[in-house]
Amino acid sequence: MSDEQPTASQPGSATLDALPSPLDSVDGSRATARWIIASTGAVGALLLGGGPLLAVGRITDWEHGLWAGAGLLLALSGVAWALWRTSDVLVPAVMTPAQLDSPALRGLREQFDAAPWYYFGSVATSLDDLLRHRQIAANIAALLRSAEPGDRDALRRSLLTAHRNIAKTDPYLRWVLATAHAWQVRETLHRARRHTFLGGVLVIAGAVTFLSATAGRH
Repeated sequence: MSDEQPTASQPGSATLDALPSPLDSVDGSRATARWIIASTGAVGALLLGGGPLLAVGRITDWEHGLWAGAGLLLALSGVAWALWRTSDVLVPAVMTPAQLDSPALRGLREQFDAAPWYYFGSVATSLDDLLRHRQIAANIAALLRSAEPGDRDALRRSLLTAHRNIAKTDPYLRWVLATAHAWQVRETLHRARRHTFLGGVLVIAGAVTFLSATAGRH
């Protein structure tokens, strides 16, 4: 093979090592998610506290009882929905090269395409270019298993070259995967915030319904 990449000790790799880790932002995102969960849980505890039970005691007919029950159920559903969606941020995730093609990472791929030199340094010009040495090594290994004895030495030399290129591109691949993981956690948090807002709307609607059903009933 004739396209051997620059060594990992060159300035591009050193600059990569000096950059802040993308994973540093993950703890911040998850701390925000924990705060949302704690706040939402407090709302749920309030809804299940003694106040609603005392208000239910003022209901004397089944119609208002149904409205009060529906309102309380709606409010609790809003709390449960917000908790469920926000907890997704805390679920440990594994990022693989295959996941880089997922729709959730489209914005990140656009950034890769806009500034490949920043993410891949001098070892690659795109994600496919960054990963191609692994595919080359796999193809050579497959050929080596069924090759004639006279062809094996050349294939072994090519496989060693592919492995050297993999060793040089792997630091960039790990950094890209770390960036993608942090991006995925951030996007999950953004979705959780939207769902928490919708859950809050349900809580307000349920609370208004409950209070309307129980107000002034003796």
